[in-house]
Amino acid sequence: MMKWKQWLSGSAAALLVLTIMAGCGTKPTEPSQGAGGAGGGGGNAAAPASTIAEIKKRGKLVAGVKFDTKLFGLKDPATGNVEGFDIDMAKAIAKKVLGDETKVELKEVTSKTRIPMLQNGEIDMIIATMTINEERKQQVDFTDVYFKAGQSLLVKKGSPIKSITDLKKGMKVLAVKGSTSAVNVRAKAPETTVLEFENYQDAFSALKAGQGDTLTTDNAILYGMVKQDPNYQVVGGTFTDEPYGMAIRKGDKEFVDFVNATLADMKKTGEYDKLYEKWIGEKPAP
Repeated sequence: MMKWKQWLSGSAAALLVLTIMAGCGTKPTEPSQGAGGAGGGGGNAAAPASTIAEIKKRGKLVAGVKFDTKLFGLKDPATGNVEGFDIDMAKAIAKKVLGDETKVELKEVTSKTRIPMLQNGEIDMIIATMTINEERKQQVDFTDVYFKAGQSLLVKKGSPIKSITDLKKGMKVLAVKGSTSAVNVRAKAPETTVLEFENYQDAFSALKAGQGDTLTTDNAILYGMVKQDPNYQVVGGTFTDEPYGMAIRKGDKEFVDFVNATLADMKKTGEYDKLYEKWIGEKPAP
């Protein structure tokens, strides 16, 4: 009799557990699914939704651009307008998606902040003098090259520095945080001290204040600084290749293909050459 009562008690407890689990919608024989979807992948990020569809739904393209880089993206403090080659490229893409180049929101990025802002969804794409390299390809997808640049040096006129070989121990080289320029100059001139700043305007101001002997970044950006202050000059030619690409969230092939098609069409119609000449002052090399 005692064994019979124990069996009934155990059965009732098991029935109670099954009832509770059914009420919670959980099947005891199936493992719960992780955040990545079916099969308990646990933590695998879902494939990105269509960026193009999101842009159309929102009614505007949100582009991450520089606000401190003359010729590519520079904000006029008097008017608040941001202008440059990268800005016009963003407008061209907005026109292709939405039929209106004014339907674009420009969000400021720096070399340090641009990839995190893209990854967390604050912006749809990066158009910000961004060099394509293998390390960055692990974090974002790039479009085709839309601008070819090379790293060089900016110095005050009369400086003894004429090229990268003139950088010696004790000299201070100014660069921007998160840029390939700082990495490259440390490799090319390891005995120098590299000071990194948040943006190009801060670095240029530091050079003018005598905090460094030279400023290094892509030649196209340095030419913009020379236009701001002709007391400075670009020297030594280029010592790296810096192919610029537009960056898009990892895995979003649809949007990459769309932007590449837009870029190809701009080159075919001559629109790209016009924008290049407008900002750089010469036609692009074939």
